[in-house]
Amino acid sequence: MFPGDRDAKKTMSNNTILKGLERMGYKGRMTGHGSRAIASTILHEREYPHEHIELQLAHAPRNAVSAAYNHALHLKGRTKMMQEWADFLEQTQRGGKVLAFREVVA
Repeated sequence: MFPGDRDAKKTMSNNTILKGLERMGYKGRMTGHGSRAIASTILHEREYPHEHIELQLAHAPRNAVSAAYNHALHLKGRTKMMQEWADFLEQTQRGGKVLAFREVVA
């Protein structure tokens, strides 16, 4: 999704993403991996299949035997999931209802 500047066959480096977040004012508050965690959490909350989310995040299967035999990509379901994710992000940018987290008192 984010090709490297010098080699389009390689992905953008983590430092490039961190520098972009810093320029947008998120230094120390957000990381590239943090945005992946948010997406995973929200998509799981919306009850998308776990394996679709993991494939989209390019996570390797934990079971090597299963990974050797199962090469399914679930493109139809992942396409629907990512379109709804894009719609969700666009809605938040247009002033959609974003719920604040309650403070947890330990």
